[in-house]
Amino acid sequence: MSEKKNTLPRVAYFCMEYGLDNRFKAYAGGLGILAGDYMKGAKQYDYPIVGIGIKWKQGYTDQFIGEDGKPYDSYKNYDYDFMEDTGISVPVTIRGRNVQCKVWKLDAFDNAPLYLLDTDVPGNEDAWITGQLCGWFGEERIAQEMVLGVGGIRALRSLGIEVDTYHFNEGHALFAGFELMREKMEDGMTFEEAWKASREQIVFTTHTPVIQGNESHPVDRLIYMGANLGMKPSQLRRLAGDPFNMTVGALRLSRKSNAVAQLHGETANKMWAHIHGRSDIVAITNGIHRNTWVDSAMLDAAEKGGDLWEPHQKNKRALLELIKRKNGVKLDENKLLIGFARRSVPYKRSDLIFSDPDTIAPYLKDGKIQIVFSGRAHPLDDTGKAIAANLVRMSEEYPKAVVFLENYDMEIGAAITRGSDLWLNNPRRPKEASGTSGMKAAMNGVLNLSVLDGWWPEACDHGVNGWQLGDAFESEDVEEQDAHDLAALYKVLLEEVVPTYYENHKKWLEMMQASIQSTREAFSVKRMLEEYYELLYQQ
Repeated sequence: MSEKKNTLPRVAYFCMEYGLDNRFKAYAGGLGILAGDYMKGAKQYDYPIVGIGIKWKQGYTDQFIGEDGKPYDSYKNYDYDFMEDTGISVPVTIRGRNVQCKVWKLDAFDNAPLYLLDTDVPGNEDAWITGQLCGWFGEERIAQEMVLGVGGIRALRSLGIEVDTYHFNEGHALFAGFELMREKMEDGMTFEEAWKASREQIVFTTHTPVIQGNESHPVDRLIYMGANLGMKPSQLRRLAGDPFNMTVGALRLSRKSNAVAQLHGETANKMWAHIHGRSDIVAITNGIHRNTWVDSAMLDAAEKGGDLWEPHQKNKRALLELIKRKNGVKLDENKLLIGFARRSVPYKRSDLIFSDPDTIAPYLKDGKIQIVFSGRAHPLDDTGKAIAANLVRMSEEYPKAVVFLENYDMEIGAAITRGSDLWLNNPRRPKEASGTSGMKAAMNGVLNLSVLDGWWPEACDHGVNGWQLGDAFESEDVEEQDAHDLAALYKVLLEEVVPTYYENHKKWLEMMQASIQSTREAFSVKRMLEEYYELLYQQ
């Protein structure tokens, strides 16, 4: 055992999803990708961390475009041969029924040990619980979170893993805190004493910068499900109100919390300022696992001051080949290629660039600007699906310049963040908590054009390592916000980005160099883990 492992706090990291590898369908979006990078960083830099999650039988939806141009969901059962059967099973009582949770171990992707709970075992009447990631709400969601939280603590006990700090990545893991309290109350502590003692063991990461997006459940439903673990309704209300807000509960049941970017830290502290007795929220900006997402040839060339264009064009050709293979469309490697890949939700405004056809259409029709999109909507989000369908319509309107790659996954994400020339990001500020895709692009020499939201305000040096879109303008009036940002997008894209790409190759290369060098360390998972230990884990 290394000296580091002997001296640092031992951490158990709880997360509902993990994006480790394209063969492992246990992630829905950025939350899972962050968790996967965190676990890989823990292994690479030798931190005493174990992960707790769920073995999702059907994973997240596969989302394909139908003949009508609309996205449709598809599910299949996965049986992974790279997991180790620990031989351990732990019980969780859900709705008065005993649910056995089998424990699997996964460390096949150069990640720190990850233990996954599985209810799809013989004899379980509720085998469905670990079926679909993000598949349900209400009672079903509570059941899944009980497996993660209560089952996760019991799995650690059965495995004999000692833990100093329990890290809840989002409020989904809150019931692990309830289980820690239950243990203490069974040993004779009062509710107040158990709350105080458990609080000293728990830290919490909050992501969602919109109050309405934070999950809540009626208190009587938690009691019906058995999630209260013996706590009285009045005690649950003291923790997080009624309806019971999972984020508020986690803020009150942790000794310290963190936001995922510096701006998000300001946003989160404003959002939750009214919550009495909550933990302090410090800002720890997310980071990425470079070995997973960044082409080492680009890093090496930037480090040595060498040629960046040839390795970049190689990555661009690989992306264009992927597009041709998947969509049958042949784009031009010598024309500006914009990448835009993320979850399909309204605030990310995937189709903002098309809002004024008179302005943008000429650039698309002559191929001077090419755009590759990808993204999946939540299975129950009809608005998100309509956005994806609109992008498909744009690809039909501009068949030689616009592409939509269906069923966004880690392979597509890596290809777009390596092979695009420009990374476009235009969410409604300040709704982007972090946005790690932009970090991946930046380290690959793909220049960012982004609203000053998420991580970008910390990195942007306009015209030097990328471009800012607008001036951090915010408005409660959505139409006003969109009109302001659209004008800013067209101004910077058409007056600065396009002329630089086509008329000032030397400056473009200098900006690629600056992009890589200014982000490679500052936005790495190594820096993030160091800050977690310094600002969150150490007591």
